[in-house]
Amino acid sequence: MELWKKNLIVCWFAVFIVSSGMSQMAPILPLYIKQLGIAGTAAIAQWSGIVYGSNFISLTIFSPIWGNFADKYGRKPMVLRASLWLAIIMTCMGFAQNVYQLTGLRILQGALSGFQSAMITLVASQTPVERSGWALGTLFTGQVGGTLLGPLFGGYLAEIIGLRGVFIAIGNLCFIAFIASYLFVEEHFIANSKKSLSFSEVWRQLPSPRITGCLFITTLAMQLALMSIQPIITVFIIQLSPGTTHVALIAGAVFAASGLASILAAPKLGKLSDRVGPQKVLLAALIVAGIIFIPQAFVTTSLQLGLLRFLLGLATAGLLPSINSLIKRSTPDFITGRAFGYNQSAQFMGMFLGSLFGGQVASVFGIKYVFFFTAALLLINALWVYFTIYSDKLNKSNSNRATS
Repeated sequence: MELWKKNLIVCWFAVFIVSSGMSQMAPILPLYIKQLGIAGTAAIAQWSGIVYGSNFISLTIFSPIWGNFADKYGRKPMVLRASLWLAIIMTCMGFAQNVYQLTGLRILQGALSGFQSAMITLVASQTPVERSGWALGTLFTGQVGGTLLGPLFGGYLAEIIGLRGVFIAIGNLCFIAFIASYLFVEEHFIANSKKSLSFSEVWRQLPSPRITGCLFITTLAMQLALMSIQPIITVFIIQLSPGTTHVALIAGAVFAASGLASILAAPKLGKLSDRVGPQKVLLAALIVAGIIFIPQAFVTTSLQLGLLRFLLGLATAGLLPSINSLIKRSTPDFITGRAFGYNQSAQFMGMFLGSLFGGQVASVFGIKYVFFFTAALLLINALWVYFTIYSDKLNKSNSNRATS
């Protein structure tokens, strides 16, 4: 078996179990915040956004730094560093005594983490360009597959071992990913002899800075839209199902719906992007996702919300893999780590702004307005992608046919 395929299998497993652990946190976070002494629906929604989003500030700052280290010292060391740190910090969260300690731990988590970024860089740097769409789509199924099982498992564990025990279980899963990566991932890394480049110097190395910049902003906007509702879905479910005694379990099932759809769709969309071009898949996914967000504001039951989240998962499965494939295709190998690091910074900044904004909008205007905002943002972003990336690729294709 080729090395890149072997590593893809190991990376898929590691990403799967880390994602299954990390995704357990979102549906139980409002309940944990309430347990730590915060009362009232509006206050819980606000603190859910703050705690959930605080991690992404430090991730935004440190992702390019770790991307630079990945280019200098290798991608595997970054995977090991990130997974071991996650194992430690998630265990510590199980012993937090108040929301301020929990917020501080979330910030520390981001400073030394960046696990997903390290894995994407490792796989992208080893995969042939013509197979990058499929490989990154396959890796994405590990992430969404974990996201599928994690909320269900976390909701179940919360009722069996308590909310604090869930965080300790997440730490154990991250440590398993560290062991698997240490033992089975192989990397024949050749250090880059060039001096470290500044951001402006990296930018000048890009063959299409305008397109790359659009991809970074699209990543930010996409995550802002998706994460604006993520931390407060549990609060929304409480409104839809008043009096229920299984909020964590129902929230886990709703979270899992989009993950199930994505794991089914991602490999097929990855192959499709290799065949027709990732820019086409990206544009279509943005449009469909934007449209599907609108009816979520009008649901009256958790079942209706779950069904719409499933349809949303089918669309979003084509977003991040298409962006990563376009970055891979438009970035020289010696700055791949930094390019993905910058994109991860955009992703985490979008997550922070989305989770913070969603919590604030929900507390002031109501949760339904968050869905309208996300829909509008994705549809506007689709227009920008069309005029910046899709039309550019179309014009180049027509030009090439005319000259041949």
